[in-house]
Order: sequence, then C-alpha cells, then structure tokens
Amino acid sequence: MTDTSRSRLAILISGRGSNMQAFIEACARHELNAEVCLVISNNPDAPGLERAREAGIDTCCINHRDFSSRGAFDQAMVARLDDCRVDLVILAGFMRILTPVFIKPFAGRLLNIHPSLLPLYRGLNTHQRALDAGDSEAGVTVHFVTPELDGGPPVLQARVPIMPGDTSDSLAARVIVKEHLIYPIAARWHIDGRLRLTPQGALLDGEPLPPNGVQYVPDLARECP
Repeated sequence: MTDTSRSRLAILISGRGSNMQAFIEACARHELNAEVCLVISNNPDAPGLERAREAGIDTCCINHRDFSSRGAFDQAMVARLDDCRVDLVILAGFMRILTPVFIKPFAGRLLNIHPSLLPLYRGLNTHQRALDAGDSEAGVTVHFVTPELDGGPPVLQARVPIMPGDTSDSLAARVIVKEHLIYPIAARWHIDGRLRLTPQGALLDGEPLPPNGVQYVPDLARECP
C-alpha cells in the first residue's frame, strides 16, 4: 500500500471531534486504506481542531458567521475541499445544515452519522426524544447525505437498549461507543468500492440496502480487521 493509493478523507466537525478521532485511529491502524487530509470546522473554538493538529493533520476554520448566507458558506467549504482533492467527506458532529451548494458536488461521497435509529428522530435532542417516547431501544445510523435533513439512505445502524433510569446523558454515552465502531466500517465499504449511492438508493456489493441499513452485530467488526 502506498500513500498515493490511499483515499483522501476530509472530516467536518463543530466540537470535540470524537468520531474524527475514531477515524484518525482507524487510519493509523491501517483499518482504512485512507488518510485524513483535512479537518474543517465552522467553530474556531472547536476542541477537535487542536486534536487534529496534534495528529499532524491540516486544519481549517471556515466560520459560518463570516458569511451572509448558508450558500456562500457552503461554497467556501466546497472550494477548500476541491483544493484538497478529497475522495470522501465525513460529517462528524458538524452542526450546520448543508445546502445543495455543498451536497451536490459531493453526492455519493458524503456520509453523516446521526444519533438515532433513522428514520426516527431526525434533527436534535434525539436521546431525550427516545426516552420521552418510552422506546425500549435507541441507537445510531450512518447514512448518505442528501438535501433532505437526516433523510439520506441509511447504510449501517447500531442499537443499544434503553435501561431503567436512563437519562439523555447516560444513553448518549452508550450510543457514542457504537458510533465509533460503525462509522469507520461504513466508510471502509465506500473506500473499498463496495458502497454506492444511486438514484434508486444505496447499494452494498451491488445489492440494495434494507430500508434501515445493515444492522450492526459484533461479528460485523471483522469487516474492518
């Protein structure tokens, strides 16, 4: 494996970048045939920027407050990513709603992770909403990004039981462990050419994915040895 053969990943963050760190570590362990070439944040105070710099990764802050519209902000990010020649864009706690200005140039090369069992609980406060609904389980979904908020085809889901006495914080702490497991797996499928987005939906090894995506089980971790 040579550096020139590795896929180039860009990761977008707004906060501490825990999923970003999972990707950095997966690349360092050669679990992904990829390198993180750029981390972008809309938040100049995002702790994840320093984490990325400590790992020797180029970083860039494009502050959305400096732009008069969402479209102008998105175009600035597109220009920066084009300069970096990225193959796959990973949204990792990026707390901005993207417009088609950004989504269309990266269609099929743009993944997000959402802390619910999509299509349940799109948007914010997902863990509290699951608790308020009396659900017996919660979880997380990796999905392709499309113009519909949290509405792109699911790729991979992981579930956790909701325990008596759970709070949104305790539930989030269990869910994020699953996030760090499944996100690099889904990215690897894409990097290896197994995962594609088509007008008919998401395909894995040429076969349509289930409506909720593949359901994670421990043996699936062997997909990312």
